[in-house]
Amino acid sequence: MAKFEQKLTDLLRPAVEETGKTLHGIEYISAGNNSVLRLFIDHENGINVDDCAEVSRQVGAVLDVEDPISSEYSLEVSSPGVDRPLFELAHFQEVIGETINVKISMPLNGRRKFKGPLVAIENDTLIVEVDSIDYELAISNVDKANLVAKF
Repeated sequence: MAKFEQKLTDLLRPAVEETGKTLHGIEYISAGNNSVLRLFIDHENGINVDDCAEVSRQVGAVLDVEDPISSEYSLEVSSPGVDRPLFELAHFQEVIGETINVKISMPLNGRRKFKGPLVAIENDTLIVEVDSIDYELAISNVDKANLVAKF
């Protein structure tokens, strides 16, 4: 997770937890006046629109006071969904054996995108099988990852 996103996570997690929800993760997409701060929240009973609105109000108040983002941005709050993003080691551990998409920052063998079953995790390294080849991807090199939804 990027340093700035980690700072936002640390700032906003208590506000989300005050509503009885958990903060699954944060994405900040910097795009000038079209920047987006996206929060993924979860709860054992699921998430609905009212939950998102409640968390948005709570988090919005913290953001107004702390003002960690100097430029304009939109705040979005949603559930992780069936293709849930994977941010932390614990998220990856929960989906061992499932198919995931992974995009890494620094290429490995000339490629940055991998889609396949997460075979194992060893010493902060993901082992993802793609075309019958096991690729070892350092979690610290993961730019973005998500579970591939099954239908």
